[in-house]
Amino acid sequence: MTRRIAMWSGPRNLSTAMMRSFGARGDCACVDEPFYAHYLMRTGLPHPMREEIIASQPTNWRDVLPDLTTRASAPLQYQKHMVQHMLPDMDLDWTDGLTNVFLIREPERVVASFAQKRGLPDPAELGFDRQWQMFRQMSERGPAPVVIDSADIRRDPDRALRALCAAIGIEFTPAMLTWTPGPHPEDGVWGAVWYEAVNRSTGFGGPEGPLPVLQGELAEMADALRPSYRAIAAYRLRIA
Repeated sequence: MTRRIAMWSGPRNLSTAMMRSFGARGDCACVDEPFYAHYLMRTGLPHPMREEIIASQPTNWRDVLPDLTTRASAPLQYQKHMVQHMLPDMDLDWTDGLTNVFLIREPERVVASFAQKRGLPDPAELGFDRQWQMFRQMSERGPAPVVIDSADIRRDPDRALRALCAAIGIEFTPAMLTWTPGPHPEDGVWGAVWYEAVNRSTGFGGPEGPLPVLQGELAEMADALRPSYRAIAAYRLRIA
């Protein structure tokens, strides 16, 4: 029986590095943002490589579910999800049999990183409010999901990943700390635009520096997103 780990993140948040980490275990198959095409079709957003993404995946979200709930190719399956891809009318029943984890990051860092890549973001695309909403919904359905902050992973990957593995009931392996550079077979086609930095990496980067100082609309956006971040951060793993 395959153990399925669903990692729920927003953009610009170590999510691809975490996919690399789990993929390096040797016992884990990875799935990269399987609802992206459905999200683009529904929202009409003009993302980079929009047509290529839509052509690469099912555009009806329910057609994705068998790969995430029943089909298996390894003892573990790591599902990399963007919370904003789960539109409000998409029910969460299918997540009941998964081990759900929420990956969080301070809004100042997310806003600054996204703005550098694509300009002024739409707050909804950053997923903070949706992440907190989904966490509450899943907590009402069953045990509260595990929450881990990307800053804790960057600060001490070994300790943080050991804590995460213990929290979700799988064995930690040091293989999770390094990976081969370059594109990986599980990468979505959008990796050509978004994965440049992770494709140069062979492991997690060091601790992050001070929070970026934002101005104007970016500062206002980070301030508006902070309540949702703080709310879910109250449940994060405390890395001893």
